[in-house]
Amino acid sequence: MDAVNTQTWLVLAVVVILALVALAVYLYQRKRQSQQLEERFGSEYGRVVNELGDRSKAEAELKRRQQRVEGLRIVALAPGEAARFGAAWNSLQAEFVDNPQGAVAQADELVRELMLKRGYPMGDFERRAADISVDHPAVVSNYRAAQDIRARNLRGEADTEELRRAVVHYRALFDDLLEVREVERERMPARPVEARS
Repeated sequence: MDAVNTQTWLVLAVVVILALVALAVYLYQRKRQSQQLEERFGSEYGRVVNELGDRSKAEAELKRRQQRVEGLRIVALAPGEAARFGAAWNSLQAEFVDNPQGAVAQADELVRELMLKRGYPMGDFERRAADISVDHPAVVSNYRAAQDIRARNLRGEADTEELRRAVVHYRALFDDLLEVREVERERMPARPVEARS
């Protein structure tokens, strides 16, 4: 009887140890995944956690964004297209002094056109911002700030300084989106852009 009890206790001890090891591995992987998402999404990670009120829900949302964007055909611009967009931006920036409200509207339109040209779908603003946050997390807050000022401008609540800041915010996103294919690759079929870490 003592041998059976000793064996039973040993088996139970091994099972408990294996369960604790499995739990430790699971917790380590979860923590590592959280750190990777936080590093990838930057301040957007914290914003989504605050918005959803739960880290697990926020991380699930960020993973869904990644999966959705991985399914898109995001392409870099050919040099000629990039030059056309750059010239359009310079034109709208030159018009800011005479028409700041019009420049903000043009900046929004130009960013949307650039996003569409790159392959981002043009859903509602939150969907566009979520998609942008996957490959351009450092500037998605600029996009949100620009849209906020644009909305206040449409209500007649934004002053010229705020409109200037909106153009600066749009410019940060515009510059980040303005990725250009190398000339040698221009003849190759477009491939999805690799996700940045």
